Amino acid sequence: MSYRLEIGLALLFALALGVVVWAGSRHSRIGELDFRSSTFLTGPRGSKALYDVLSQLGRRTERRRTKLDNVATARARRPAILAVLNPVIPMTDTELEQVVRFVRGGGAVVASGWGGGIAECLGWRIQPEFRADSIAVRAPGGLRLPRAARVLAPLQRDTSGRSELQNLVKLRDEVDAPGICNTLAPFAVDTIVAAVNNRPVILRLRYRGGGTVTLAADPGWFTNRVWRDTDVPVIALALFSPAREHPGLIVWDEYHQGFGEETGPSLTGQTWRWLRQSPAGWAILQLIAIALVWLATTAVRFGPALSVIERRRRSPLEHLEALGAGLESAADANTAVQRLALGLRRRLSRAGHTANGDVLPWVDSLELAMRGPRGRAAVRRLHDLLTARDRDAQRVLDTAQAVEDVWEELGPRTTRNAS
Repeated sequence: MSYRLEIGLALLFALALGVVVWAGSRHSRIGELDFRSSTFLTGPRGSKALYDVLSQLGRRTERRRTKLDNVATARARRPAILAVLNPVIPMTDTELEQVVRFVRGGGAVVASGWGGGIAECLGWRIQPEFRADSIAVRAPGGLRLPRAARVLAPLQRDTSGRSELQNLVKLRDEVDAPGICNTLAPFAVDTIVAAVNNRPVILRLRYRGGGTVTLAADPGWFTNRVWRDTDVPVIALALFSPAREHPGLIVWDEYHQGFGEETGPSLTGQTWRWLRQSPAGWAILQLIAIALVWLATTAVRFGPALSVIERRRRSPLEHLEALGAGLESAADANTAVQRLALGLRRRLSRAGHTANGDVLPWVDSLELAMRGPRGRAAVRRLHDLLTARDRDAQRVLDTAQAVEDVWEELGPRTTRNAS
């Protein structure tokens, strides 16, 4: 590998790390701008802290990622408390009807902000509608509570001298809401937290049959940042505790937060989102990209097979010559000649004769089996070499040649270079 290529790879890796740092800081700012009060979100405006604290306190909690069109009629896993925290998707008329039926059946609802239409269905509105200066609240029991950005107010001010409950029922009839909303009339309104101007910040509507609806004007009171820095959890704990006569699950509405089953955080989606939005995930993606580029540059060439040197097996005669050369180098001519003759007998024997012994009688019998004078001459030459007592290297080579000639006459009819 050249130094130029190494320097290029180092610069590419440094560039990838720079992109990781930039992307990590960029996505962290995007996470802070997510204003949804979802129990899936861990950012400052998310509500995962509320979900985790209640779970650790032993409350049975569950996230619902489907519509609320059967919350009142479902028998299995019916919620004791339905939590709707300032959803970004409005509820349909069918869902509002189910929520009303759920409350009439003794269920409890905790809604923050506009509650997807729940506050308006019950005759209340959030004031002011747009961002304005916050207002101080009256902290009961010396609790450290934040300022409220929103307060609750009736949909319309009535000065006819009627009571608050009579005004609420009358004003609710004048708004464009599902007809079933007019059938839900509270018999008591309890202000839990009020602002210094006596406007309710958190109030509870109680209905006959045991149903309750708790409205929290400021959705920021149920976010991770407020739960970390204030005493809001002390008040919220009572709001999210099921009554003894109606125990059961605390169900969090995540469908109207944009986390439905179709678009919700599945395992694959969460993994991909983490890879895209966290610095460590971006580092992993960059390393994967570098690895793919490296594989592409070092992979084998595609196309037809390259021509290579042909490798073939040695023929039996070539093995015999190699054996003769090896025995010659051993400087023992008698043993070499004897081994060459025994090797020839083993090859020509049908039973693969391997016993040692005097090979001269067998060589003499070969002369009768020869078909021509050349073969008989080779047998006689092999006999002479076996009976000779010369210890020179030339005797071994001559024996190897004589064995080769006998093999060519008696063995299979193949060429010298046959594989």
